Amino acid sequence: MSFCVDVQSLTKKFGDFTAVDGVSFQIPYGSIFGFLGPNGAGKSTTIRMLLGILPITSGSGTVLGLDIRSQAQKIRARVGYMSQKFSLYEDLTVTENLNFFAGVQGLAPSLIVTRREYLVKLCRLEDYVTQLAYHLPGGIRQRLAFAVALLHDPDIVFLDEPTGAVDPTLRRYFWDIIVQLSRSGKTVMVTTHYMDEVERCDQICFIAAGRLIAQGSPSQIKEKSLPGQMYHFIPRGRLEALEYLAVQPWARAAFPSGNRVRFLVPHSATPDLISLQPMVQGKLEATEASLEDVFIALQQETA
Repeated sequence: MSFCVDVQSLTKKFGDFTAVDGVSFQIPYGSIFGFLGPNGAGKSTTIRMLLGILPITSGSGTVLGLDIRSQAQKIRARVGYMSQKFSLYEDLTVTENLNFFAGVQGLAPSLIVTRREYLVKLCRLEDYVTQLAYHLPGGIRQRLAFAVALLHDPDIVFLDEPTGAVDPTLRRYFWDIIVQLSRSGKTVMVTTHYMDEVERCDQICFIAAGRLIAQGSPSQIKEKSLPGQMYHFIPRGRLEALEYLAVQPWARAAFPSGNRVRFLVPHSATPDLISLQPMVQGKLEATEASLEDVFIALQQETA
């Protein structure tokens, strides 16, 4: 089976510091691949190596069957990239930015108009086409950056925290577009901190301190990382409850979630839930594990 992205033991060092440490993963064509981890984990560095923006220290990889060491220029011609930081020209209008980057990508003049009008509508930029990028609100800037990444109809799109500065309604709309891209045969690699977005990915990888610590589908990740039963409750005193659970051999991954405390009882453990009852306001209830639970548990294990 061929993969859109195939990475083996990818490593990046900056002097004595290892930013990405032996990362290996594959992304099937037409899938949505979530790349997750805390700030500084190595997500953006990995993407920049795949694009040939950063030279790799060791390891190997291909994107669209092209070698990331020797064919970076060909890779960049066929991919779309939306960086974490807004990187378009602030002294150009929305239309001027789209025209400029379409020209950089080598689009024919007749096609530039067609793609620009299509993406202005797709990304809901109709009311902003004459405004300078400098004056755009954060969410509108994200829409413009997304449109620029799609201008040349790329085969794969790399999105580095695309919804980090947008409201919940726009976040959902971004993901409607991402799903639409996947259904049309495009491959999408996306980094995000929103666990509800991760649930919409076909495959996900968790990275911490430059190393992959879990990968698979959302359901597989939950089963592998949290083998046991999750519980939640409203505590009488949150700090007291968390401190108590932190020292219990039968409790794992305890953390506050809204007005509740959540924790895992592994399959191999015998819980003493009766001893916890004095700290519970109302009911102590079993619940389904979420990817937020997984994220917290993995971070606690690698801290």
